[in-house]
Amino acid sequence: MACANCALSVERCLNKLEGISEASVNYAARTALVTYDSEQITPEEMKQVVLDAGYDLVVEEDRSVEQVEKNAYRQLLRRVVVSWLLALLAMSISMQWLRLGDTATRNQTLFIIALANLLYCGRPFFASALRLLRHGTTNMDALVALSTAVSFLFSAYNTFAPGGGLGAVYYDASIMIITFVLTGRLIENHAKNGTASAIRQLMGLAPKTAHLVSGDGVTDVPIATLRPGDIVEIRAGEKAPVDGIFMEATDQLVMDESMMTGEPLSDPKEMGDRIFCGTVVSRGQGRYLAQQVGQQTVLAQIIRTVQQAQGSKAPVQRITDRVASVFVPTILILSLLTLLGWLLLPLLLPHPASESGLLERAVLSAVSVLVIACPCALGLATPTALMVGIGKAAQLGILIKDATALEHLRQTSAIIFDKTGTLTQPAPALNPAPAPLSAPEGATNANSHTGNEAPSGAVGGAGAGAGASSETLKPHAREAVETLRQMGIDIYMMSGDKEERAAHWAREAGIDHYQSRALPQDKEDLVRRLQGEGHHVAMIGDGINDTQALAIADVSIAMGKGTDVAIDVAQVTLMGTDLRHVADAINLSKQTTRTIYQNLFWAFIYNIVCIPLAAGLPHLFGYDWQITPMWASALMAFSSISVVLNSLRLKLHA
Repeated sequence: MACANCALSVERCLNKLEGISEASVNYAARTALVTYDSEQITPEEMKQVVLDAGYDLVVEEDRSVEQVEKNAYRQLLRRVVVSWLLALLAMSISMQWLRLGDTATRNQTLFIIALANLLYCGRPFFASALRLLRHGTTNMDALVALSTAVSFLFSAYNTFAPGGGLGAVYYDASIMIITFVLTGRLIENHAKNGTASAIRQLMGLAPKTAHLVSGDGVTDVPIATLRPGDIVEIRAGEKAPVDGIFMEATDQLVMDESMMTGEPLSDPKEMGDRIFCGTVVSRGQGRYLAQQVGQQTVLAQIIRTVQQAQGSKAPVQRITDRVASVFVPTILILSLLTLLGWLLLPLLLPHPASESGLLERAVLSAVSVLVIACPCALGLATPTALMVGIGKAAQLGILIKDATALEHLRQTSAIIFDKTGTLTQPAPALNPAPAPLSAPEGATNANSHTGNEAPSGAVGGAGAGAGASSETLKPHAREAVETLRQMGIDIYMMSGDKEERAAHWAREAGIDHYQSRALPQDKEDLVRRLQGEGHHVAMIGDGINDTQALAIADVSIAMGKGTDVAIDVAQVTLMGTDLRHVADAINLSKQTTRTIYQNLFWAFIYNIVCIPLAAGLPHLFGYDWQITPMWASALMAFSSISVVLNSLRLKLHA
């Protein structure tokens, strides 16, 4: 895809198909996220429709997307190298560093060089433009193809027309347009690969082979051949190939699960413990029973979640989609108006200077408008920032399910914490079984208090002491709460515990507002009350009893070790137990959204400022200055690159 208009074209093609309920195409990620009924349509049928529209869709399992992209990148690199060689040769002739005789000979030589550049280096632009033209659509390639064709044909006419081929020629413009655009795309592709580095790192966590234990001993096999029930051996320094249950160790097995939980400490394994795909054996050697393999592992699910989130669209993307859908036709009209405006200029401003070289000026101005317009920058503004932001979050152990959640996190003004399993955890010494999910009897009489209203001395009683000893505050929980408070966020705690225990843990966590004996309905009621007061509410929980509140909160956050129901409902999942990541997620949301608006601002400003300059507007005010087609192509390429590079800054500051 060459620009945002391409993504919209593919999206429209897919959404027209029967059996597809929703299709979203991400220009930056080059992916399509499609929700469809497999009984009505297959991926192969989607592929054919996309091929008919002039694009390609990789759906085959035996066809490597990475290899397709590598091949495309190598072809692009070859074209860039050849185009620069031809451009330097043409420049040497135009500047007369290479002397080839008279002007006619030079122009004819430049004609051959420019034609070679168009046929090889510019071929993809013309092929794409013609394919789309047959389907009644246009894209950035159409602007490049039209501008280079006009420059070349105008120059060819002046070269071979009656009169000895002494007219003005602009072969260097047609060559440099292609050279700069191709170079820009090469740099852009390289930079866009950087925005997808987080997902590649996640994919790289899974090993390619596994040690399969069988009656014949231990055999190395591809992980694709593993099945549930197989026995797998893992050794020091290696990564676990599948999810499973630890069975036996020849030496104490210690696993580094930081990639999964965010916790820096290695975890010694005991019989029956879970082992996750991609986690690393810090020490020892052991065997475990494979349970989830391939696409069923937790790592594969995380990768899918991140991919879907990176492919989703933020609300602000709707603005750029609307602009991109009419951008190319608008530029074509503006270019035509520029041409006519220059030709009619003597009628508007009759003076001798305006008639000198009028046709050449009109053609160059129209070509410059075609070249300098850049829907690419608009198309890249939002998805590149989202890809980096969501990828950065994944590296921190924060799984964000969609772009809307990432955009809404920054607006959070109130946070509700569930207590048990979220703010607190079982005390290591006791490690009791999880408490029942139903609330204590009499919870219907629950009241809301502030920390200052807690009965004095209640916490020191026997009941409170027993409660306090059965669980402990999670590490960094108080620090996380204080950080959120300093960000201007109101903090609330909801607990099914009786009053004295809830008061104790609220005070331990540094939370002023809490509610004891809380039922699921009470949590939902608090969310609605705060929303009614104008707050943008985030709910953080881990249990089934939190799902009501999670479902209606503006942003829902689940703990990674919580129930499946809570994780399914939540928009954001914290893979570890470190609650400081809540503030990290909010800050990341603010930085990502700020980057998106910066990108959009510069993309719009670029076009608003540069298009009039390319059209020659300064001439109306007596300034003989204009952006030429060659510089227009350079500026256009730079605008796309700058948007991607600005998005990559998130990696440094997030």
